[in-house]
Amino acid sequence: MSRVEEYFTRDVSARAKWPPSRGHLRFRTRPRGRCADVRSGDRVPGWAAVESTRVDRWLWAVRLTKTRPDAAAACRGGHVRVNDRPAKPATTVSPGDEVRARVGDRTRTVEVVRVIHKRVGAADAATCFIDRTPAPPPEAVVPVARRERGAGRPTKRDRRALDRLRGQF
Repeated sequence: MSRVEEYFTRDVSARAKWPPSRGHLRFRTRPRGRCADVRSGDRVPGWAAVESTRVDRWLWAVRLTKTRPDAAAACRGGHVRVNDRPAKPATTVSPGDEVRARVGDRTRTVEVVRVIHKRVGAADAATCFIDRTPAPPPEAVVPVARRERGAGRPTKRDRRALDRLRGQF
């Protein structure tokens, strides 16, 4: 008699849970996936009780870089400093540290508030640091060279003067 037939022929009060949990794929013994690291009631994956983590992992987790290899390359290239010291990818960061990273064409200066090691949503990531980046200087407005209405097409002499003004030739 198979296990299924045995299950349906036994007394209803004596029935065990079906399917049995030993080795069955539907009943795993430990959590898997994104929530596997959640401990002590934290609801956001990656917010486990961690005092420090690698700087490349933290830069990626708080979304200052798009990928973790980009963060590691920035560290190796000398674009990341932790507490005014050049940082290797394995340099640890902890709450209170100042991280200065050149991201794109800007240098971001942030203070670590919370250490996370898993990438979280943008709203949650923004709570993990305080942005101390100074405001960029205002860009100079270049006046646009305009001809008077009805002046027509510029002459060869006018065009050469415009080229000298623009610094092309």
